[in-house]
Amino acid sequence: MKKRRSKYKHKSVINNLINNNIINESNLTFIDSMTLEDLIAVKLELSARYVNNKLYAFNLLSNTNKLVKEAIIKFAISATQSKTDAARFLGIDYEGLHRLVREYSLQEYFDETPN
Repeated sequence: MKKRRSKYKHKSVINNLINNNIINESNLTFIDSMTLEDLIAVKLELSARYVNNKLYAFNLLSNTNKLVKEAIIKFAISATQSKTDAARFLGIDYEGLHRLVREYSLQEYFDETPN
């Protein structure tokens, strides 16, 4: 049986952000020292600044589940060696992962990642 190479092998969210000049190594030191809750709160506060704290059109509580799921799927893909491993990590089957990647438009995110 021929072993298939994963398109996602060695894909890293961090490397993608660094390669796109969004973060650098010193940013990672600060991020590492924060709790996930603080990091989310800071991101929300920064986002709110751009719209003068008027987030009325975005129902945050209703969309939280989607935001967290997308982050977890990105992590699972970047932390595992294959899509099959990512699916196992998430406790779903391969087709379930494929459906989620399509639903959250993550294929292009990882296809564009140079490393």
